[in-house]
Amino acid sequence: MGHTCNSIIINAPYDLVFDISNDIPRWTELFGSEYKKAEVVKQEGNKITFRLTDDEDKSWVSWRLLHKDNYFTYAEREEPKFPFKYMKIVWLYTPKPEGMALAEGGQTTGLCPVELTWIQHFEMDEKAKFNDEQVEGFINKHSKDNLLIFKDVIEKAAAK
Repeated sequence: MGHTCNSIIINAPYDLVFDISNDIPRWTELFGSEYKKAEVVKQEGNKITFRLTDDEDKSWVSWRLLHKDNYFTYAEREEPKFPFKYMKIVWLYTPKPEGMALAEGGQTTGLCPVELTWIQHFEMDEKAKFNDEQVEGFINKHSKDNLLIFKDVIEKAAAK
């Protein structure tokens, strides 16, 4: 089984971090060149079903549960699952009050940074081109790159 865990601190209000990071159509921007299309197929309550298309025109459908009041999301890849047997993803949003930004004069700005953590748990299909360990390396690299994009985009939105 493969498992990855990557985090970044985003200096923006929690609501903004959560809302932008879960705006599926914006994933073409937030994930750099990873997805050329990101479309919501259906939304019912806190469940979003969406289709992602990569730069090789491969598409798949996933669903995502938004638990904003509890500071996390949970997602699974649905169809097609290949090259995975399964892919489960948890995003954790942890407010970091100890990182409160200070204004001139030593007063806090009221901005409580948020640590965004991506956890992916998966197993590759035995017919897949790459094994769990190889995919862990690929996911870790791309997650770190993508988290930097999330940070940049969200912090710029917070500065407006």
